[in-house]
Amino acid sequence: MAPAYYFIFFAFIISLLMGFIVLPNVLVISHKHHLYDLPDDRKIHNIPIPRLGGVIFFPIITITIALLMGTRYFLGFDIIYISERSVLIELLFLLCGTCILYILGVKDDLVGVSYKWKFLVQILCGILLTLAGLWIHDGYGLLGINHIRARFGYPITIFLVVYIINAFNMIDGLDGLASGLASVSLITFALIFIQEKQLIYVLISISTLGVVFPFGIYNIFGNRMKGNKVFMGDTGTLTLGLILSFLFLRICLTDTETNYIHNYNLIAFSSLAVPLFDVVRVFYLRIINHHNPFLPDRNHIHHKLLKTGMNSREVTLTIIALSVLMIILNKWLSMYLDINNIACIDIVIMFIFHSATRSVIKQKGNH
Repeated sequence: MAPAYYFIFFAFIISLLMGFIVLPNVLVISHKHHLYDLPDDRKIHNIPIPRLGGVIFFPIITITIALLMGTRYFLGFDIIYISERSVLIELLFLLCGTCILYILGVKDDLVGVSYKWKFLVQILCGILLTLAGLWIHDGYGLLGINHIRARFGYPITIFLVVYIINAFNMIDGLDGLASGLASVSLITFALIFIQEKQLIYVLISISTLGVVFPFGIYNIFGNRMKGNKVFMGDTGTLTLGLILSFLFLRICLTDTETNYIHNYNLIAFSSLAVPLFDVVRVFYLRIINHHNPFLPDRNHIHHKLLKTGMNSREVTLTIIALSVLMIILNKWLSMYLDINNIACIDIVIMFIFHSATRSVIKQKGNH
């Protein structure tokens, strides 16, 4: 296993360095051609900011994985403990889906795309992952559901893919928020795959983490007046959402293969819980207020926390800390409780968190 750790390390370094090399060039192109995210009543920023930071994700992740796996085979190593045929099929369908979603994201960032087209393409990506064999076979005891037949597992999986992609697309409203939450999930996924000695999925996780890091530096610490600040854009959030969906489904299958002794599926879900819960809450509020649930507003968790008087960095750190807390708590609870009780506890925690936030907002009069 020792050589594998070198490949994991180099995956992060190569992806990281390429990000720092390519991203400044994206900024130059964005400023030259005025490719900006313009401010409006819904957004936090008040001056135009380049929004093409996410265009570097897919190419750099693909180059890093291809380079390292090609080198690994050239040196005579194989993919540890995994059927090469199944890995090839999964990666080909992931590559196909990510390419399609990447093109959609670039178009959306440049000229805009209807949410209906976004959903159609996301559904197509979900179908591609099910064709690769990545579909939910088991309910893990949630609501008493265990084995799931393909005719139910396929649509559930497609729904989950669309759900996760949109959750990360919608949570991207503050500097470092989407990239921070994605990093928490990617680190969690990488640790799970390391535990199971599944190198290729570790490389995907770490390569993605590596390119997200330089983006986060420019996004959080960049100076908008000096022109070195950048947003992720839909290209980035859609790419991250699909990769996280892919890794989450792979972990669910890994959990099934290991007879659930590690509760990997619960830990993986916990890392995604904050944006996933927020989507449900926001959709509920839009529906009861007779608004289109697919049109943006200012009801997300980060908008609410801003109204409590926190600044943007405090809000980002609070939400990321909440995500980490959910992982640690659910991992501990899994040793004593079943998945239904843990789900109830998670819902109660999120309800208390949002109730406390609303209470502070009312006290400050920031309705």
